Amino acid sequence: MALEEYVGAIVLEVDGQEAEVVSVSPTSKTGKKPVKTMNRTGRVKGFARGVEEHELKVTVVIPLGGDEIDWFNMEGGKLTMFPASLGGQRVSYYDCVTLDMGDQYSVENEARRDLTIFSTRRVTE
Repeated sequence: MALEEYVGAIVLEVDGQEAEVVSVSPTSKTGKKPVKTMNRTGRVKGFARGVEEHELKVTVVIPLGGDEIDWFNMEGGKLTMFPASLGGQRVSYYDCVTLDMGDQYSVENEARRDLTIFSTRRVTE
């Protein structure tokens, strides 16, 4: 069996500008919902299509000189993630809007900013 390489660290770009991120956790929902009916089998009979949703939880470090990216006012941004090593797929999230932003400070770590962002589209490039 051949040894395989897997995706490790990623790079996150916001409108083409690289962001200093600690973590990114994207979640996509298909919008599909089960259709439950009363029947003899007692099982779901199918599904209905709904609205697709994309949400990203992003944690970034807070630079001493201030953010280069205006996270709080981001509307219509494009976030692109790709592996730091060569190869792998790029995934872009379009029309991104920041929903929540919070800061965290602790004794052991650098200051961080937690963001909740939604997107209207997810595209694998």
